[in-house]
Amino acid sequence: MGRMRAIDLNADLGETVDGAPTADDDAMFAVISSASIACGGHAGDAASMTASVARAIATGVAIGAHPSYVDRADFGRSRVAVDSEVLVAQIRAQLATLESAGADIRYVKPHGALYHAAGADPDVAAAVVTAVGELSDRVGRAIPILGLGASLEKAATAAGLLFVREAFLDRGYRSDGSLVPRGEPGALLHDPAMVADRATRLVRDGVVEAVDGAHVRVDASSLCLHGDSPDAVAMAVAVRRALDATAVAVRAPW
Repeated sequence: MGRMRAIDLNADLGETVDGAPTADDDAMFAVISSASIACGGHAGDAASMTASVARAIATGVAIGAHPSYVDRADFGRSRVAVDSEVLVAQIRAQLATLESAGADIRYVKPHGALYHAAGADPDVAAAVVTAVGELSDRVGRAIPILGLGASLEKAATAAGLLFVREAFLDRGYRSDGSLVPRGEPGALLHDPAMVADRATRLVRDGVVEAVDGAHVRVDASSLCLHGDSPDAVAMAVAVRRALDATAVAVRAPW
């Protein structure tokens, strides 16, 4: 018999705003394998981080840090003009805050605008990698970076850090492989059956259908669902059932 295929299923969680959750974290932790936990830059606080760490431990889910630009007003979705040294310090502080909540950080995934900026801008990528490199040195092991984009991949690889590519199950793709910007038609997917089919096709064929119908090649070791989507739980359950039904093991690579 052939070796069972495996894929990571991650979600952005712990994203409380003014103490109010933006996702059903309990339901999401039950079906994912990795959780990218907000650590104060765009959302989250000490209580939510402590609760998220406890949920992760109880469910056997790998803990990832989800740092962002310090931008709670816009949920980290706008690029902020800060010097590289300041950005490194902001990311460093967010990682330390999550550690202080008891997290054994297994990977780091930038959030929102920082995610996209790091993928495209070498200076931003260098800032992210510097902060993650410091964390790696402190814990005594190389911490992987989860993301997309040539700049971040190049910087991570040059620093000796594993770069893990992800694909988005609930976001629209353009034919060039980029994501449809939020606010544009087709940017967000909501249909659990459609998202589950996308997941199995990504694992089986390495292909995602773009908004214009083109087939885009995607090389990903982790699949992402956004926990704050109104349909997040239904989509996550559908994806997990579909992967289980096709003998795909859902497990973290870290």
